Amino acid sequence: MTILTPVEAIERKIYLVRGNKVMLDSDLAELYGVATKVLLQAVKRNLKRFPSDFMFQLNYQQVAALRSQIVTLKKGRGQHRKYPPYVFTEQGVAMLSSVLNSERAIEVNIHIMRAFVKLREMISTNKELAHKLAQLERKIEKHDDEIKAIFNAIRQLMIPPEPKKRKIGFLK
Repeated sequence: MTILTPVEAIERKIYLVRGNKVMLDSDLAELYGVATKVLLQAVKRNLKRFPSDFMFQLNYQQVAALRSQIVTLKKGRGQHRKYPPYVFTEQGVAMLSSVLNSERAIEVNIHIMRAFVKLREMISTNKELAHKLAQLERKIEKHDDEIKAIFNAIRQLMIPPEPKKRKIGFLK
């Protein structure tokens, strides 16, 4: 089996929209080797397989925000899409392999699923790191008073003792 697209390239095509990790219909069509129109026709023929948590259409504000993130605005008239794109969540991408029944679709889906899994692992690692950092901060806060007391004791030791005044004259 040949690797069509490296996982890293697929990871770059996964965006966060409405709190979901999603892929654009045009990116998926490119990966599957079909026109975006063909991909959407196949989806619309099987619309029951794609509930709103599997696939949704972006609104114009989200399109503008996404366009500024990925900088894909083409020059010239007639180069832009007439309607906002559809995006597919991980479950929607998995469902696409049943709608686009080809060897390439199956192979590409495997790579896409691996990319989603890798992203989840990276997020989980970051959460673990953040948790460990929070634990360390709590430990420091617990000992904060003790550390302050140590520093105060050190400061007290650093203060030079007051010189004893000698009395002038004879001592008895």
